[in-house]
Amino acid sequence: QVQLVESGGGLVQAGGSLRLSCAASGRTFSSYAMAWFRQAPGKEREFVAAITKSGGSTYYADSAKGRFTISRDNAKNTVYLQMNSLKAEDTAVYYCAADVKLGVRAIQYPYWGQGTQVTVSS
Repeated sequence: QVQLVESGGGLVQAGGSLRLSCAASGRTFSSYAMAWFRQAPGKEREFVAAITKSGGSTYYADSAKGRFTISRDNAKNTVYLQMNSLKAEDTAVYYCAADVKLGVRAIQYPYWGQGTQVTVSS
């Protein structure tokens, strides 16, 4: 089992940047693929980005390609989401998630953090 805690959200102007962090408990962090999802008010939770256990491969939603970068540091049990050129439509609660298999569907992931709010003002 793994416990996840996100941080780094906040209020930023359109065009700005934020870096989200997700710290994982336990000694088996490198056994999990990691992903970021987001959920805006009144909308379903949607995939943003994912990274393999080793960090060797990454995957992005079309809305994130070219603007967001997912990375991980297995020595620090942490996964990151660097978000640049933020837009108002990026406003959402951002969640990190863990599973032994990498995927893009939220239902697949058994472990979730509590979420961190990102608000982009236009």
